[in-house]
Amino acid sequence: MKRLLLLAASLIASLPLWAANPLVEIKTNQGTIVAEIFADKAPKTAANFLQYVKDGFFAGTIFHRVIDGFMIQGGGFTPDMKQKATRAPIENEAGNGLKNGAGTLSMARTSDPNSATAQFFINLVDNDPLDRSAGNPGYAVFGRVTQGFETVAKIAKQPTGNAGIFRDVPRASILIESVRLLPEKK
Repeated sequence: MKRLLLLAASLIASLPLWAANPLVEIKTNQGTIVAEIFADKAPKTAANFLQYVKDGFFAGTIFHRVIDGFMIQGGGFTPDMKQKATRAPIENEAGNGLKNGAGTLSMARTSDPNSATAQFFINLVDNDPLDRSAGNPGYAVFGRVTQGFETVAKIAKQPTGNAGIFRDVPRASILIESVRLLPEKK
């Protein structure tokens, strides 16, 4: 019986991450990032993000806000800092129990908690102040980096400056070449 339990535990531990949630590949001019999208914990946010992926929306956008020791943000601006038109904003799912930990993907938004559209950010460190709490609507976590965190860290180290009204903009464009849904493995 003990051997059977050990075997079962081993099999469960070896289940791939994609068994429950989709994976996306974010290809940048700095390297590739693979992320699990938490369709199970943030269904509206995941569906919104995955629709932008399916539409090819992110191709040609940039990581336009980079703050080393905090996060990298992208998915809404072209290299000439023109904001792309988006679909309607979505409801904030920051109350899903997920935390803004290092390597997680979260939705960017304005001061309106329900204003997220396409822009997302990747936390470089644990950012507890971004989690939902009393009086703080928080930022909705909807995924996590499973491969390529070294690419995220490389992006975080790029020199930044001001571009018009925008701050913390990489001096050389960090281009998102493509974002695609990875096929389910069988």
